Amino acid sequence: AFDAIQAAGDISPTLVAGGIKVALLTTLMGLIAAVILQLFYNYIVSKIDSLVNDMEDASITLMDILTAYSKK
Repeated sequence: AFDAIQAAGDISPTLVAGGIKVALLTTLMGLIAAVILQLFYNYIVSKIDSLVNDMEDASITLMDILTAYSKK
């Protein structure tokens, strides 16, 4: 867009409109991709947190079993 303005030597909306359109479309596509990736990231993090909680519960249960066994 700036090269077209320099070549024409004048600023007119038609010279800049193409560059602005491309910039807006690029921004829109970047935002769409970011939202999709953020949703995917949040899903994966929640799954990992769930697995960690399950592992913690299992280890607590194991320790309770071992403690009860050692007291016998």
